[in-house]
Amino acid sequence: MSENTEINELQEILRLQKGLQDITNCINAAHNVQQIITEARPRITELFSVEAAHIYIVDYRARKEIFTLIQVGDQVKERKTAISNQTVPGYVANTGKSVNIGDFSNNEYRNTHKDLLLDDSVDMRFGIRVRQVLAIPIIYSGEIMGVVEVINKQNRDGQFVDEEPVLLQEIADVLGIALFNQQRMDPKVKKSKFAYLVTNDLITEDELTHAREESRANKDSLENVLMKKYNIKKEDIGQSLEFFYQCKFVSFNSNTPIPGDLLKNLKKDYLLREGWVPLEKKDNSLRVIVDDPQNILKRDAIENLLRTKSIRYDVALKDDVVKYIELFFRQEVTESTFSDLLGKLEGGDDNADDENEEAVRESDSAIIQLVNKIINDAFVRGASDIHIEPDTIDKNVAVRYRIDGDCIVYQTLPFNYRAALISRIKIMSNLDITIKRTPQDGKIKIKKSGIGEIELRVVTIPTQGEVEDVVMRILAKGDTLPLEAMNMTPRNYQELLRICEKPYGLILCVGPTGSGKTTTLHAVLSHINKPDRKIWTAEDPVEITQRGLRQVQVHPKIGFDFAAAMRAFLRADPDIIMVGEMRDFETAKIGVEASLTGHLVLSTLHTNSAAETISRLLDMGIDPLNFADSLLGVLAQRLVRTLCQKCKESYNPTQEEYDQIAESYGVEYFKKLNIPYTKGLKLYRPKGCDACDRTGYKGRVGIHELLVNSEQIKKQSIERKESMDVIRSMAMAEGMLTLYQDGILKAFQGLTDIKQVHRVSMSR
Repeated sequence: MSENTEINELQEILRLQKGLQDITNCINAAHNVQQIITEARPRITELFSVEAAHIYIVDYRARKEIFTLIQVGDQVKERKTAISNQTVPGYVANTGKSVNIGDFSNNEYRNTHKDLLLDDSVDMRFGIRVRQVLAIPIIYSGEIMGVVEVINKQNRDGQFVDEEPVLLQEIADVLGIALFNQQRMDPKVKKSKFAYLVTNDLITEDELTHAREESRANKDSLENVLMKKYNIKKEDIGQSLEFFYQCKFVSFNSNTPIPGDLLKNLKKDYLLREGWVPLEKKDNSLRVIVDDPQNILKRDAIENLLRTKSIRYDVALKDDVVKYIELFFRQEVTESTFSDLLGKLEGGDDNADDENEEAVRESDSAIIQLVNKIINDAFVRGASDIHIEPDTIDKNVAVRYRIDGDCIVYQTLPFNYRAALISRIKIMSNLDITIKRTPQDGKIKIKKSGIGEIELRVVTIPTQGEVEDVVMRILAKGDTLPLEAMNMTPRNYQELLRICEKPYGLILCVGPTGSGKTTTLHAVLSHINKPDRKIWTAEDPVEITQRGLRQVQVHPKIGFDFAAAMRAFLRADPDIIMVGEMRDFETAKIGVEASLTGHLVLSTLHTNSAAETISRLLDMGIDPLNFADSLLGVLAQRLVRTLCQKCKESYNPTQEEYDQIAESYGVEYFKKLNIPYTKGLKLYRPKGCDACDRTGYKGRVGIHELLVNSEQIKKQSIERKESMDVIRSMAMAEGMLTLYQDGILKAFQGLTDIKQVHRVSMSR
């Protein structure tokens, strides 16, 4: 290396260091964001020897856009770009990924940035045709604050060298600190917890002053005045409180678990007066929401009452704190609150040992009321299952409900109540309370005014730590749904009507526990239930009742199982028979024989798909010739969560997402749907509102897979005992949609989203 070359390299290093220091000083000396952008930009342009440089800032009002400032004549104009993958800066802000494209013309960037969806093969912004671009996210404390980019080396054949991404990253780091300080150190922030709203142009200083006056005059909270009169969104107020108190903002959610183990020494009136409530215990730390986290006296009182300094304080609106307290201490007219019940069990001894389970017995009236309340609240909230789970790690007892297919924590109870709770449930289920090391199962029957009898299936299972779990399935009697309400595709609906009106044959409805099989079969029975037909049903238990059906509850423990019920039905002049489940060879054999001797037989089976059902029954030993003649059809189904119709939001899927859907659906089948990819194509996703408890979902809908037994399937598949794949392919060729395909159609209709379809079914 020559001496001149070494000198040139040293001079270049000194130039870069001096330029970086100059830009750093400029950024740190700026009084506002406008100065940062307008004064740092030309220095960055000169340092990198590029045609243009831009600094984009995230718009905190909506967090959906980034903006920069450009000089137009004597004025500074704001230019906005959506945070999306449609532009380079939008992509960087959306993904947090850096972009270094050396040549737009050869489209090589599509290999390294497949999710970058530019409208054209080049980027055109501010009148510049982009040849090269280097863009880096501005990040502080894990949050994306903006984007800095440099465009087009002035030497047209030049490229961004290895040192330049490192140099631009250093500038991005300086910008991240500066942008954070611009907001944090704003003098207005020190004056008011709502100055963030002023700083971000959501309200003027004068309007905020008037709002304070109205708050005092009307004796209403300032937050309510801002939301009602000045149309400030609750989310923006939450952002302002987060910024002022430097903690998380918590909005009310009615699905929040009741922290019973934290409420046992607290009184509702006291919490309402003081404006705080414990929310949860996690990793040996408590979480408390309070309307003023900076109130030292209040924090001292909280720490004394909860007997710990390990508390994380989060902020909430006072109205939301009240809602949480009302939720946690909720009571019916005839019931005590959880706090009252726990207080009775404590017996006034504040020093009770959480490990001392002997202090609480299953015969205590408070334990009896506590179990009744858990069951009653589960029924009111529409839960299908109740889970009692002693946690040997966190030392509490979690109570979870399954609602719309998902488990949610409802409340936590002190650990020393575990034995009494489980013993009480065992007594109600007629189980042996002395047996703790083997599973048991039983039933509970409860009468509820206005509804009648509710039945619960109960199972106890010993778990690690020498404790027992309990799961109770609520079998509430319901009304029959019509077939029209099942949301079937026209093909499935018409074919199901056709086969269920046959005089004889076998119809199977399959799927896992809780997938709505019994509901569907009762809908079919409702359609064919006529006075001139004798219909027998054998169920365990009888959940849905219909006028005109002769319904029988089986009792396997005394030998009256499904097979015994079927044999009795065949001697009782039936036209139609429904059997709850074909769980063994004998029941399946009798069902097939009954369908061949002039009876229409309906039943369920626990299999994953329609084609798998045929293979399963053949593997059981059912004669393939008889089965081929008897089978009319197999309906497989699942339940998926439906999007809340009040708050679901539409979006345009990316090309990559669209291609993945088409591939999973089956490209050759997807083409037949005639759903091309366009900018106007809509899919839907959850958002969350008060109507759906902020989950984005409300209710469930069925997805279906109906295999109709044709002559071709009968002779070429069933009689030959072909594999499941062969049967499915033949059925699809005749028009059958798989569960996944039916789910995708319902996603395009806006009933559910792709995520929920993937949760319950597998692609083809």
